[in-house]
Parts: sequence; C-alpha cells; structure tokens
Amino acid sequence: MSTTVKSYAAVDLGASSGRVMVGRVGPDALELTEAHRFTNRPVRVPEGLRWDILSLYAGVLDGLRAAGQVDSVGIDSWAVDYGLLDTDGALLGNPVHYRDARTEGVAEKVWATVPAAELYAATGLQYAPFNTLYQLTAARTSSQLAHAQRLLLIPDLLTYWLTGEAGTELTNASTTQLIDPRTREWSYDIASRLGIDLDLFAPLRRPGDPAGLLRPQVLEETGLTGPVPVTTVGSHDTASAVAAVPAGSGERFAYICTGTWSLAGLELDAPVLSEASRLANFTNELGLDGTVRYLRNIMGLWLLQECVRDWGHPDLGELLPAAAGVPALRSVVDAGDAAFLAPGRMPERIADACRASGQPVPESRAEITRCILDSLALAHRRAITEAQSLADHPVDVVHIVGGGTRNALLCQLTADACGLPVVAGPAEAAALGNVLVQARAHGLVGDRSAMRGLLARTQPLERYIPRGDTAAWRAAEIRITGR
Repeated sequence: MSTTVKSYAAVDLGASSGRVMVGRVGPDALELTEAHRFTNRPVRVPEGLRWDILSLYAGVLDGLRAAGQVDSVGIDSWAVDYGLLDTDGALLGNPVHYRDARTEGVAEKVWATVPAAELYAATGLQYAPFNTLYQLTAARTSSQLAHAQRLLLIPDLLTYWLTGEAGTELTNASTTQLIDPRTREWSYDIASRLGIDLDLFAPLRRPGDPAGLLRPQVLEETGLTGPVPVTTVGSHDTASAVAAVPAGSGERFAYICTGTWSLAGLELDAPVLSEASRLANFTNELGLDGTVRYLRNIMGLWLLQECVRDWGHPDLGELLPAAAGVPALRSVVDAGDAAFLAPGRMPERIADACRASGQPVPESRAEITRCILDSLALAHRRAITEAQSLADHPVDVVHIVGGGTRNALLCQLTADACGLPVVAGPAEAAALGNVLVQARAHGLVGDRSAMRGLLARTQPLERYIPRGDTAAWRAAEIRITGR
C-alpha cells in the first residue's frame, strides 16, 4: 500500500444542496475540506416538479475549479431519478423530481401485472411511490421516453457530461426496483413483464471501477491539468455514507444515515426477501463489496427542515435547547407516514396528525420540534428493532452518520429509544465514503475494515449512553402503531 498522500474530489449532491469536497488521504491521514457549495432548488413548471440539472452541473464545474488539482473525481447523489438522452446523447428534458405527483396511483397498476409480494421477492425493494420502476411506468406514454435512447441515473448523467462515457453504477441501480439483489444483475423477467426496456440503461459499473477521464473541455473550464480520472464510487449517497460508518472489526452494529431522510438498518451479506420483511417495508439495496443495505426509509429531518422553512429559518441553536425542555413523548407522529412527503404547511400537518390521534396538539415551535425529534427517535427504534428480528442479526451499538450527528438531542433520544449506545459521526459520511472508495481504487487504502479503521482514528466521534429504560418508548410506539 502506498505511503503517498493524495487528493480526491467528492461531488456530493443532496436533495437541497450540492457540494464539492476535497479529501486528502494517506496511511494515517483523512482530511476533508469544502471547496464549493451550491443550492439545489427544484423548479415547478407547468408539467410538474423538475430538477434544475444544468444548474447542478454548473455547480459541479465551479466546485472542481475551486478544488484545484486532484488525483480523481467521484460523484454521489440521491437515488431513483434519471435523465433521458436522445440518439445524439443530448438531454431530452430536465429530470423529473421524485416528489412529483406523476406516480400517484401507479403502484396499483404495476401490482396488477406483478403482485407486490412477487415484486418484492424478485427485487427486495421496499415500496416507495417514487421508485424508478413506478416513474418509468408513469412515463410509458410520454414523448420523451418514446424518443429516448439512453437512461442515466443522476450521478451517472453528470459523470457522462464530465467524461463522455456512460455507465450505470450498481448501488444506485439497486434502488430502481429493477435489480435482483441475489445476482446483483438486472431483473429481466420483471422488466419484461412491465414493458420496461433495460437496453435504455448503460452497462453496470461497480464502486472502484474507472469511469473515464475528464474531457478536454472540462479541463479547460475547470483549469485542471489532465489526465484526471473519474472513479466510480457508491453513487447512491447512502451507499457512500454506510461505507463511512466507523465500526470496529467484528462489531455488531446498526446504522442510521441522517439528513433529509433517515435510513436505518443493517449491513448484511445477503438480502432478506421474506414476506414478513416486505410487510415491514424494509428494503435490500446494494452496498460495497457484495454487502446488502437492509434498511427502512424514514422521513427524517425533512420534517424539521420544512417547519424551519415555514417559520422563517429561526436559529436552531435556540430552538433545540427549547425543545429539550419540553416533556418527552408528549405527542408523537409516524415519521414514515407518506402524508408528510410533500412540501408545505408542515407544522399544521403535524398538529393535525396529533389531533387526529387524540394526543395533545403541539402549538409552540419548541413543542413541534420536540414532537418531531421524539417521533424520529421512535421511528429509529422501530426500524432497528424490527431489522434485527427479521434478519436474525442482533446488534450492540448504533452508529449515526450524516448531518443529523450535529443534532445532539436527536442522537441522545435515539440512544434512549433504542436502549443502545449511539456513536455519532462522521457528519460528512457520504463525502468521506466517496473519497475513501476513490483512495482504495488507487491503492492508498486497504479493505472495508481498513477504511473504517482510518475513519475511527481520524474523525471526531461522540458517544451517547441510553438513559433509563425503554418502557415509555414502547408505550409511545403502541400509541401510534396500535401494536
């Protein structure tokens, strides 16, 4: 293994912002700095909600210019959404946002052809109305799809613009509901029965595979000196974030990747495709080195983000201590309820949900914030408890990574709810996982255990010990689930 320190650019795109981070990696060094951050603001046009993909690409180019000379570039983003290209390789329109209404009622049409239980047994993916499979079904009669020659998921589209080479990264492809998690290849039977042409997708790539070199025009625009390779990483941001869980060798752990979404689950060697798993709405997405990310999607800090936006962006440094002073578990909601998926009026919708369930209605900002954080901790508890049972995979510790690690109250409440110690950090997990996969591909880091050991040695981590027993949390769980 090399003793050289090298620099890697991690393009990390989230649902509300994007950034280009620079990671410097060596045998005992892992430093991350932000080169450029830019807004990711969807646009509502007459035909629906769309991503402003050209603005995002401009942000990537600006970020690479600000990053300076690097040894490689890797891209990760959110999942399921895609762009369509014509025969000339030109984009046919701005990609549709996963919160667009076009997939309403589509799942039932799909299940009429492939029953939900059969679909889960074949693909292992939990039901979410915006899965790529449902988006493609909704778009079946659209002129764009009729004229499309290539479909590229968001990080693959940006990689194509940077390099001119097309591929489909596997961890992100596994969120389309068109991959068999056992074979880690396309599910041709499912696609054929639903009339989905898998030839639209570029060949599959795995994390660590080369994805091409920056085009001469990109080098000119960014001021970089070529050749600069682009390396395939876990391009689903959750795959990169799980790669950056600083678990010890042999440690039995659960993880929660926190941000706009909370993704709570286990890292397994094989998928769990039982009917009980489907009914519990767990998903089997693919990770590094043949692993499976067995997890449940929870609405996450989206609930608080929307409230904060509605309130005019008050100071969280004041809001969270005030929420800590509100009595615990006074009111809770189901943080995974699809009723909270759309933007707008979030404080009112949370109050309405509490009113409908006969609980005290939170009125102040502090009460609503505490309701959200208690509800998220409760959802984390349910997901981790059920995942252990369904996978027959007990855990001793919960690792929280991502932006939610900065929310000490949420981390402590999660420890209390789960009755397990919580290790929080790193906050920039997706970017760090992105960087480490690049470094591993170039020989600077060893296997997944070595990657995690480097993280544990170099990144700040906080440990939260559970307070009291979990009886009150169990009672709150029964209050909103009835079981």
